[in-house]
Amino acid sequence: MSKSLEEVNQSVATENKKTGFRKILAFLGPAYLISVGYMDPGNWATDIAGGSQFGYALLWVLLMSNIMALLLQSLSARLGIVTQRDLAQASRETYSPFINYILYFLAEIAIAACDLAEVLGMAIGLNLLFDISLIQGVMITVLDTFLLLFLINKGIRKMEAFIIALVLIIGISFIIEMIFAQPEMSKVFTGLIPSLPNENALYIAIGIIGATVMPHNLYLHSSLVQTRKFDRSKTGIKQALKYNFIDSTIALNLAFFVNAAILILGAAVFYQNGMFDVAEIQDAHKFLEPMLGTKWAPILFAVALIAAGQSSTITGTLAGQIVMEGYLNLRIQPWVRRIITRLIAIIPAVIVILVYGESVTGKMLIFSQVILSLQLGFAIIPLIHFVSDKTKMKGFQISTITQIFSWIVAIIIVSLNAKLVFNEIQGWLETSENPIVLWFTVVPIAFGFLILLLYIVFKPFVTDAKEVIGNHSPHNMIVKLSPKRNYEKKNIAITVDFSLADEKALNHAFDIGSKETKYTLIHVVETVGAMVYGNKTSDLETTIDEKLLLDYKKLLEEKGFQIEVKLGFGKPGKIIPKIINEGNYDLLIMGTHGHTGFKDLLFGTTVNNVRHKIAIPLFIVKN
Repeated sequence: MSKSLEEVNQSVATENKKTGFRKILAFLGPAYLISVGYMDPGNWATDIAGGSQFGYALLWVLLMSNIMALLLQSLSARLGIVTQRDLAQASRETYSPFINYILYFLAEIAIAACDLAEVLGMAIGLNLLFDISLIQGVMITVLDTFLLLFLINKGIRKMEAFIIALVLIIGISFIIEMIFAQPEMSKVFTGLIPSLPNENALYIAIGIIGATVMPHNLYLHSSLVQTRKFDRSKTGIKQALKYNFIDSTIALNLAFFVNAAILILGAAVFYQNGMFDVAEIQDAHKFLEPMLGTKWAPILFAVALIAAGQSSTITGTLAGQIVMEGYLNLRIQPWVRRIITRLIAIIPAVIVILVYGESVTGKMLIFSQVILSLQLGFAIIPLIHFVSDKTKMKGFQISTITQIFSWIVAIIIVSLNAKLVFNEIQGWLETSENPIVLWFTVVPIAFGFLILLLYIVFKPFVTDAKEVIGNHSPHNMIVKLSPKRNYEKKNIAITVDFSLADEKALNHAFDIGSKETKYTLIHVVETVGAMVYGNKTSDLETTIDEKLLLDYKKLLEEKGFQIEVKLGFGKPGKIIPKIINEGNYDLLIMGTHGHTGFKDLLFGTTVNNVRHKIAIPLFIVKN
């Protein structure tokens, strides 16, 4: 399996930073990219609705969500630091292909819902500040894909600096807004005491949780922490875990301040003046100037909204890339991946605006956050299992107390979601003209997801009994083995794809051969550029693949093996046979991932294509 966010993986050195402050500074950054997801436009819609309808009463939900977020993000960072796998990759290596396809589908829905909120939010900000129509604003958000590509090519530190600058703009804007609003501090502190005024408050509260603890951030954080290169000793890993926790604490508390400021603004400006129905961001913007008596209040509000939307779309698109690569091991050019991820968000946004008009954007923002909350269990539960696994975590598994708190958080979130789903379905059944249709569509789907959730919860606790297999040979047949001879073939080709399958394939090759055998490592670049331009392509992935192939060569030559490398371009099923037939090889060894079914239908099987087109023996090593 390829490295997570390969183009920036381990690109920030930390070993040469000796002093404490410089060392911490080298690790600071990933959590700020995560924090923007906690202050995105989806949060604005739920926070404004919560503040205007219930005053300061739901501030405790924000505080609880922030504590949950800090715990879960620290678990996500721990997974990435210790295992060097992101959450999607860890899931792919743990669950069956069928379960992984469902989890991938759910993760994509969550990212699409998140992107919908971010795209709509940024478009609303552009509309409020420059009077650009929402449709045009949504289309402009396509450009951030190219901004992301530009920033990531400049290095992860440049991207982090850009995001931190946007976060500062948001923070400063709301500090000024608080000065204008002059909230009642006694009521602010009262709002930190848990209470739910009515049933409607539950819907908003779950929306706030969904907007705060975001599933795509768990995938993203487990990947971004891998951009730091540090000493992989026990001491080095402990130090990395400590500094990343500091990074998360600072960044997420800043996000809590912004979210609290938005809710307090809604309470101080609208709830206090009897305006309980302000749920649309546009309405909030419109009423700020007459209510606060200054033209700067709505301007700062719109500027902060654009900054929040821009920063969130960048991190959301990165999360889309991580999920696609992690679950599907699908490697395509970065800009193609990001365009696809952006279109998944833009198309629903355009449809919503065209069909329902601009007035429902606030309701759609809140609904998108509820969808995020519904998906949280399918990201949180595998994460808790992974970081509790002694084998996976190599001695860095979380303590029993942390496990208990983590499961309490998971139970709270899943329970709130279960109640929400039950209430919604019950409401649909009572008001629908054709309840039978719902009984045979929506209800079975809900039960299906419940079964999936239970499967993910309990599967790791169930140990498969080891089956004892006796001698099933007919008539007590005894197989006679001939004496072991030295292998006569002297030129072995091995396909590599920089995944876990390589290790087994290489070891089998070295078992079969000897020190005198010549080994040729073959890797095929499958990017769009490689398929179009062949060996003339010079995209980033080709450069990375070529470097990895040469790294393999150097490593194995140091072990005493005779190694040559061949880099092909295009479809592996066509290119590998061409390389084999044009060369002088005695045997081809290929590692496989053992997947079947749906993925084979989508991408075909390289092994089947190769074995029919070569004239030499093919040795298949199943991973």
